[in-house]
Amino acid sequence: MKLISTNICKTSDIGVNDNLFGGTMLSWLDEAGGIMAACACRSHNVITLKMDEVLFKKPVKVKDKVRIYGVVDSIGKTSLKLSLEARTVDLVNKTENVVCSTCMIFVNIDENGNPSPIPQETEC
Repeated sequence: MKLISTNICKTSDIGVNDNLFGGTMLSWLDEAGGIMAACACRSHNVITLKMDEVLFKKPVKVKDKVRIYGVVDSIGKTSLKLSLEARTVDLVNKTENVVCSTCMIFVNIDENGNPSPIPQETEC
């Protein structure tokens, strides 16, 4: 898997149980997936079509550093499927723990919002 982005869990991201809001994690995953999809499609015009089951494995706490990794699973004519993982990082011990995972499908679109072919040669 390739590192796409890094986030830090701030106090404003925390819910009543002192854990990261699930919606914030979903937003981070969607943004990271969009970055990877845009790179793979060599286009700024990609949209999220679908997010599969999201598995929240462990809580994220204030000050946790969260790295989001992804890999392109498959590429179709106008869409691609990514697997994504969010991992907390222990900078002292240099370890990472998976806290969330999902698969997402993105569609490459043209300026009119219609599906557009993905180039044969992808970069990510």
